[in-house]
Amino acid sequence: MTDANRPIHMDLSGVPDVVILRLPMYVRALSQLLDAGSEVVNSHRLGRLLRITPAQIRKDLSYFGKFGKQGQGYSVRFLRNELRRILGLDRNWSACLVGVGNLGQAIINYPGFAPEGFSVVAAFDSDPALVGKPVRDIPVRPMSDLDAVISEGEVAIGIVAVPASQAQSVIDQLVDAGVRGILNYAPVAPSVPDGIVIRNIDPALSLQSMTYYLLQDDSRPV
Repeated sequence: MTDANRPIHMDLSGVPDVVILRLPMYVRALSQLLDAGSEVVNSHRLGRLLRITPAQIRKDLSYFGKFGKQGQGYSVRFLRNELRRILGLDRNWSACLVGVGNLGQAIINYPGFAPEGFSVVAAFDSDPALVGKPVRDIPVRPMSDLDAVISEGEVAIGIVAVPASQAQSVIDQLVDAGVRGILNYAPVAPSVPDGIVIRNIDPALSLQSMTYYLLQDDSRPV
């Protein structure tokens, strides 16, 4: 890849959040193309894989610089690696988990985090029956240890898997302890200060929006 194809460094503060949310989709598709032996891809092929228009892909990438030449497409490996760098996926990230019930245990045992550079290094729960027991070799600590553990280490991400009624107070405690990113599985939309990144994961909401389209299918004439 020539210097002409290297992205131009610029102020990225104005990149729309929806564009950032699409970047991991690009990384995954590019990784799949690499696994299939593809070395070059154009926006039309990438668009077909992701069901995104080629124009949207070109616009998304233009926020971060120039990655290819017109008519020649993109180097799959170069583009994948550059997007991983932009997302910070070229380094390792440590996370802590709060809430070690059924959902929390499933999260901590999920094998997909480590290959992408994410490690759950600490787990916390308020249930005395769970405290002290290991989950995937990680001892469950009481909530009273949370501040000290986070301040002593380099935990940047908190994963919240507690009931909705506890979510806000847990998130407040994580933020006060220095966590800058929250992945929230509780079925609630908590508030966080400016500068804290939060992503809410609620499968029920996804199912509820899905049923709208299922109803449209049911209403079609046969």
